[in-house]
Amino acid sequence: MASRRSSREIEIKLPFADLAALIGRLRRLRAVNLGRVFEQNTLYDTPEADLRRAGCLLRLRTETPAGSSLVPPGAPSAVVTSKAPPPPSQARGRATRARYNARYKERLERELAIAHPDRWPGILKTLGFRPAFRYEKYRTSLCLGRLRVDLDETPVGGFLELEGAPQAIEKTAQALGYTRRDYLRVTYWDLYVADCKRRGRAVGNMVFDT
Repeated sequence: MASRRSSREIEIKLPFADLAALIGRLRRLRAVNLGRVFEQNTLYDTPEADLRRAGCLLRLRTETPAGSSLVPPGAPSAVVTSKAPPPPSQARGRATRARYNARYKERLERELAIAHPDRWPGILKTLGFRPAFRYEKYRTSLCLGRLRVDLDETPVGGFLELEGAPQAIEKTAQALGYTRRDYLRVTYWDLYVADCKRRGRAVGNMVFDT
């Protein structure tokens, strides 16, 4: 198993309707395509939802190669991820920090690549965690310099994620035709719950119909 040290995740989501057109624009920006996978994600929490109430996350994710007519298949993987709110930065002034926090979603993140994902539900259960929410998506990943670009096809719509330095996020979003009014700082749980309310459906898991 290989662990990555805790790092700050700075990202935004942007809605999209035309995947092929968006991939074309990214190719013109010279983004490098890393392939498409089918993601199966399970969020774990205590029975009292302590992690969610604290703004934290514990996730088990598996990725299966899923090429399409637009992009080649990506590599298989399995990862356990934890996320938590970052401490307030001491380097920025109060007004600058408020504008910064309002514009991006920022978390402390640690990832652990695992070889046997089927064992982890039992491991997490012994630690007092239970499955709290499942969600699926097809993800096409690209890189544009040091910026990570993910195109997510989900049961509630298409969303582009830009993760990296704020300046790179701003530049790329603008080049793709977005403005700051389009920025979303919400999670997939938030998007799913909002979609259920719009459709008058009970909240369950965000998975594709079979």
